[in-house]
Amino acid sequence: MADSYARCDAPLCVVILTYLIDVHEVDVHRPAHVDWLKLAYDNGVMLASGRQRPTTGGVLIFRGDKAAVEAIVATDPFVLNGVARAKVIHFVATMAEPLMVEALGA
Repeated sequence: MADSYARCDAPLCVVILTYLIDVHEVDVHRPAHVDWLKLAYDNGVMLASGRQRPTTGGVLIFRGDKAAVEAIVATDPFVLNGVARAKVIHFVATMAEPLMVEALGA
């Protein structure tokens, strides 16, 4: 039986977005935010993204170190327009599911 995990050394960041305005007002800014997300995916730095449940903000998973991710997050239209604040949590993944390790190139 194959191992259910693999060793790796992958710098990652989890970004917690917390909405600062009413969720209905957030929707006005969502198209620009989604375009920003697509660019991050195209640039190979975004691994996953989605809304929190209940809808109080979002969660983003980036590859990279904290300083690089903070610089990217500072350009998010949600952050630039005061829609949300971002908390960047850096960690180094040392174990992950084997397909994830392959995807990370770690």
